[in-house]
Amino acid sequence: MSESVPTVNVTPAAGRVLVGQSGGPTAAINASLAGVAWAARQAGVRALGMRNGIQGFMEGRTVDLDAALPDEASLDLLARTPSSWLGSCRYKLPDPAADPQTYERLFARLAEEGVSCVLYIGGNDSMDTIAKLGAYGRSVDSPIRFVGVPKTIDNDLEGTDHTPGYGSAARLVATSVRELARDADVYDLKSVTFVEIMGRDAGWLAASSALADPDLVLLPEVPLDADALVERLRALLAERNSVMVGVSEGVRDASGTLYCEMAGPGSATDEFGHLATLSGTGRYLAALVKKCLGCKTRAVELSTLQRCASHVASACDLREASELGQAGVRAALAGESVVMCGLERLCDEPYEVRARLFDVEAVANRVKGVPRAWISEDGMGVTEELLAYVRPLVGELPAMLDPLA
Repeated sequence: MSESVPTVNVTPAAGRVLVGQSGGPTAAINASLAGVAWAARQAGVRALGMRNGIQGFMEGRTVDLDAALPDEASLDLLARTPSSWLGSCRYKLPDPAADPQTYERLFARLAEEGVSCVLYIGGNDSMDTIAKLGAYGRSVDSPIRFVGVPKTIDNDLEGTDHTPGYGSAARLVATSVRELARDADVYDLKSVTFVEIMGRDAGWLAASSALADPDLVLLPEVPLDADALVERLRALLAERNSVMVGVSEGVRDASGTLYCEMAGPGSATDEFGHLATLSGTGRYLAALVKKCLGCKTRAVELSTLQRCASHVASACDLREASELGQAGVRAALAGESVVMCGLERLCDEPYEVRARLFDVEAVANRVKGVPRAWISEDGMGVTEELLAYVRPLVGELPAMLDPLA
């Protein structure tokens, strides 16, 4: 991967690099952390980790990464370890103008630890943290640099072509849907299987199920007409015994109502106003189809298995996650601030990307959905353009013998 990120030679006097992890864990977030620690070490700068993100740092909880990860072997093992090794949080910083006291305490902590650069690995809400820290820092002429490193299985960050964590989660989804299809096709009877896949507002992860060639893929970007779905399934069942449907947990009807909310009481919200859990879309649709068509139905929720499935991690995903962590350190040490170090795609085949910087304020709290042009006209599938986008991020799936006719 090439870079359009500035580099600079620094000395140990440059101060400490502070790094934290935030939001949901992934199979690749620790690869970014390992990249940060490695790049800081190469630059002769000591690295400090936040325990449980910015919230833990404000409470005085840190770890010396040079002591905890003393050699190449420990960094390599960290890069292949799933979940957030430092721990995470979902803590929303207040607006700097409304609560400057919080920032005064926080910046005093940064000074106490001798921090010159802060890197925060996370998604939309984590970029909000970087944007607010950077805005306050500028208002008080702080020399500390703040850089975001992207991470989310949802793949919904603006600017960057894709996000570390997505490729591995998409590989788990595609592998699981393909294997579930074989399971469902064992018996000589009519059945519909709904595989519920994460994705609150963006259908990137559910779209990756198309690599397994399911019959239908339902995304939140297009309102779902339940009656049209039933009729489409009726026609498919007239042609075959088993029908597979990949469905995003965030699918809504034309009024904007989530199907998962139709399945039962709504979930509580987190500090950023998001529903803490979305669950039930597959169950609701399975019950509806069974009632209308009388066939066997099943709802399978992949749930949190999608986040940290290191046993099917994408090699491309782990590599790019590490490289973005490294590029983020180099950018911060070169004086860049209030930016996110993301990816720009240069070519689908052969696959080529480069690291580049994005204005973090143009990323924070925004959602990048699947382009409508990459969704089929009827809203129940995806196009070849979407598949060409996803394939290199996932890698080749394990070979299988074609089923009998």
